[in-house]
Amino acid sequence: MPREINPYRSHGDGAFERSQFRRIGGHVIFEAGVMVWHPETIILGENVYVGHGAMLKGYYNSTMEIGDNTWIGQQVFIHSGGGVRIGNCVGIGPAVKILTSAHAEEGVEIPILFSRIETAPVIIEDDCDLGVGSIILPGVTVGRGTQVGAGAVVTKSVPPYSVVAGVPAKVLRSRLDDPRA
Repeated sequence: MPREINPYRSHGDGAFERSQFRRIGGHVIFEAGVMVWHPETIILGENVYVGHGAMLKGYYNSTMEIGDNTWIGQQVFIHSGGGVRIGNCVGIGPAVKILTSAHAEEGVEIPILFSRIETAPVIIEDDCDLGVGSIILPGVTVGRGTQVGAGAVVTKSVPPYSVVAGVPAKVLRSRLDDPRA
């Protein structure tokens, strides 16, 4: 029997105070319209920028950690139900989605909406650039120095210094082979 959805249960409005974060470094900028849930589970490094309308969806039983000198663009959505670790010197373009949970497939007898939620961590290593509108799915590690193309959907982990693009994202080349590197 499917459980019922309670339309009267809210997760809150995303309002927050700096003092609520587990840890927050200096020179952290929150633009207008940023929303944060469970800030007590979020660690922000030094010199972090969070753009207009971004949503940091902390989760009661996991941690979101964002490293130093990281730029988070406008309307970014980061969900840390499975845990998120973002390294230092990472650029996250506008409208990027980082997801750490998905509904399990439990057969056609159970509506997908009522199936169990499975979580897996996402790791974005140092020096990465996530292009505008890209999506990082649960369980993915984006290796150090990787460039993710605009609109890419990253469904599996990618090695360090890769250039990936497409739906699903494929490795186009290694930045290590680039004579400009």
